[in-house]
Amino acid sequence: MPVIKKDADLQTVITTYEVTPGTCADLCEEIRVACNEFISKQEGFIGAALHVNDAQTRIASYTQWRTRDEFMRVLRSEEMRVYHRKFNTLSKNFAPVLYDVVMVSDG
Repeated sequence: MPVIKKDADLQTVITTYEVTPGTCADLCEEIRVACNEFISKQEGFIGAALHVNDAQTRIASYTQWRTRDEFMRVLRSEEMRVYHRKFNTLSKNFAPVLYDVVMVSDG
């Protein structure tokens, strides 16, 4: 399960996808399959979440890893390249970006 905590000793990756309403559900399913069959089984994986905007034109994938190196190893793997080719056919573009949590507010 993802942990959102300031100064957590982990790597957060947010990937955004630009899609059409016609491909949104298909891409969500491909991401789900990739996560369940491959990503979640990789060393260093902590958790993931998937978000879709109400117009079904943007998807955000939130994953966390113990370390940047563990994420980069998975990102560069041949298995992940296969998934990325599928994602590329269903989206206009996508970009994984590494983040650090710098603020959390509880209400």
